[in-house]
Amino acid sequence: MGVRNRFNDAEPRGKKPAVKAASRVTRRSTGKVTLNDVARHAGVSPQTVSRSIRTPGTVSPDTLERVTNSIAATGYVANLAASNLASNRSMTVAAIIPVISASVFSDALHGLEEVLAPRGYQLFIGSTDYSPAHEEQVVRSFLGRRPDGIFIVGTSHTEATAGMLREARVPVIEAWDLTDDPVDCVVGFSNSAALRALVEFAHERGYQHLTFAGSLQSGDFRAAARRASFEASVTDLFPDDKVRVVNSGSSRIDLETGAMLLDTVLREHPETDALMFSSDVFAAGAILECARRGIDVPGRIGITGFGDFELARNLLPPLTTVSVPNREIGTASGELLLARMNGDATGSSELNLGFSIVSRASL
Repeated sequence: MGVRNRFNDAEPRGKKPAVKAASRVTRRSTGKVTLNDVARHAGVSPQTVSRSIRTPGTVSPDTLERVTNSIAATGYVANLAASNLASNRSMTVAAIIPVISASVFSDALHGLEEVLAPRGYQLFIGSTDYSPAHEEQVVRSFLGRRPDGIFIVGTSHTEATAGMLREARVPVIEAWDLTDDPVDCVVGFSNSAALRALVEFAHERGYQHLTFAGSLQSGDFRAAARRASFEASVTDLFPDDKVRVVNSGSSRIDLETGAMLLDTVLREHPETDALMFSSDVFAAGAILECARRGIDVPGRIGITGFGDFELARNLLPPLTTVSVPNREIGTASGELLLARMNGDATGSSELNLGFSIVSRASL
C-alpha cells in the first residue's frame, strides 16, 4: 500500500521514461534484440511489452505507441513460439475456404481479419478446391499447428474431417450455409431458401420456362443445395414444365464459361425464357455474350445471378441477383470466435444472416 511500481503503464506525472528513446540497445551474444531491450528503450516493463504485442487492447494508446516505436527502432522480432508455449495459445486462427480467387470468400476473409487482427490474431489460410479429401488434408495440417480457432466454409465434411474438428477442442465456425448438426457454431444463410425465393420471383414476373446453369462440382455442396432447391421449386411452381439444368463441369468460373453456358442453353433448351446462373460471374459473361449477338435481355431471355458482386450493378442491363452477406459472414464469425476463444460460450451457436433478392433490369 502506497508503493508505486515504477513499471506501471502510466508514468508518474512530470517524470521522463526510465530510458530515453535514443538509449543504446544491448544485444545478447546471438546478436538478436531481446524483449528486455525493447522494454528499456520504451521505458516500460517487459510485461508491458509482451501485452502490447499479444493483446494490444489491454494497454493505453500512449504506451502502445511508445512500445511500437521502440520495436521499430530496435528491429525486434517477437519469439511468438516461446510465448505461445508459455500461454498455451498460438494467437492464430485457421481459415479454410474452397478457393482463394473468388471474391465472395476474400470478402469474408477481410471481415474476419478486420475483427481478429486488432486483438493480435493472425490467419492461416488454406484452400480445398472443393475437394472433401483435400479439405481433410488441410484440416489435419492446420490442427498440427495448434490454432486457437477455426473458420471453415461449408457444413458437409468427410467423417474424418468432422471427427478432427470435434476433437480439436477449439472453437469452430462453419460458414456459408446452415445445418441442424454443426460441429460447433454455424454462420451463414440458407442456399436452398435463396434459390426458392429466386424461382418464386421469376414466377411472379410471368416467366414460364426456367433453366439453371453453373458449375456443379462434386465437392461444392452449396451449389448442390441450390440445384436441388431449383429442381424442387420448378416442380412445385411449374408442374407442366420440365426441369432444365446445364452443368459447366470442370470449366473455370469466368466470363467465357458464362458465354459457353448461354450458348449451350440456347441450343439445347431454346424455349428457356429465364436463365438462372449459380454465380454472378457466369451471368455477367452471358449478358455480355447476349450484347455481342444482339439478343434482347430481358425481352428474349431473362438472366439472374447469385452473389451480388460489384460488376452485377454495372452491367447493361444491370443484373437481378441474390445478395448474400459475404463480408458480414467474416465479421460475425470473427466476433463469435473471439468470444468463444475467451471462454464465453453463452451466445447462439447459429447465426442466420439471411439473403435478399435484388431486382434489376435483367429479369
